[in-house]
Amino acid sequence: MSQPRFVGKVALVTGSTKGIGRAVAEALLKEGAAVMVCSRHAEDVERTSRELESAQGFPAPTRVAGRACDLRQQQQVDQLIRSTVDAFGGLDFLVNNAGIGVFQEVEAMSPETWRNVLATNLDSMFYTCHYAIPLMKSRGGGFIINIGSLAGKNAFAGGAAYNASKFGVVGFSEALMQEVRFANIRVAYIMPGSVDSWFGGKPPEGDGSWKLRPADVAQVVVDILSYPDRCLVSRVEMRPSKPPRKG
Repeated sequence: MSQPRFVGKVALVTGSTKGIGRAVAEALLKEGAAVMVCSRHAEDVERTSRELESAQGFPAPTRVAGRACDLRQQQQVDQLIRSTVDAFGGLDFLVNNAGIGVFQEVEAMSPETWRNVLATNLDSMFYTCHYAIPLMKSRGGGFIINIGSLAGKNAFAGGAAYNASKFGVVGFSEALMQEVRFANIRVAYIMPGSVDSWFGGKPPEGDGSWKLRPADVAQVVVDILSYPDRCLVSRVEMRPSKPPRKG
């Protein structure tokens, strides 16, 4: 049996109480990392932290911590990063997964909805990176993985807000990668297609679904983090192998 690959590493995974984020947190824990779980809702964070601890059977001190955080709020993000350091002593991996999908035509969309999608999907990513990068530099480097979407390159009617946010993730990630690479901080982004998760508030469809699974994305996260320092896999596109035929 292979040894865990991330023993001694500290990870923050946003939006990690369900779906892709939960799967990423589980995968990193299995590889030996300590993980900070976060969500907007305190009860979800508490439940997830307990479940992850129970599933892994950790001895004290635990490798799971959690904090409720509205990632749209700069001060709350600052406190989230500080809490990660307080719990585990630093930060090595940042996985920006939190996001929402609202699909309405521009004429029908309220300005509040527009701002909420951009703040949740893009502003939050700036805040977490803004506060995480100095900590990673102090530890000699780190890794930031942003979960985007194929909607970041393929626009569609009714997706103006979501497309804008995910196109923004691509541009943000590409620029950030060039800014911090010589500080030994690697930046990558993953662009999944349809994933069978709680996205958009809909429950997962289960084993019969043609969609990707959250665990598929989590596996890619682990794989990207596992490459030698000399190698950066900066962008990964993921698609279901056999989506429904059109026409």
